[in-house]
Amino acid sequence: MSAANSSPSALDLLLDIELPVTLRFGRTRMTLSELMDLNRGSVIDFGQSSEAPVEVVVNGRVVARGEAVMVQGNYGVRISEIESRRSRLEAAPGAESEK
Repeated sequence: MSAANSSPSALDLLLDIELPVTLRFGRTRMTLSELMDLNRGSVIDFGQSSEAPVEVVVNGRVVARGEAVMVQGNYGVRISEIESRRSRLEAAPGAESEK
């Protein structure tokens, strides 16, 4: 067996890296006093309809959008749109031009 066949490729090494994944159902702005008034049972209005797509955010970047679903009693996301590589690269930190 050659050394090339026995050692993992660079891609294989990258595939084992863990990244934070967040599901974003919406956004809102709140003052600190509004935030401090929250308690159990409080409802936060995200200002969008329940049919609005859920964003799948990986390592701080939106990589996909979809709809919230229930799968055997657990929440999930059915992916309906995947961001293009160009969009993901343009959203990378430092890629935006300073204003």
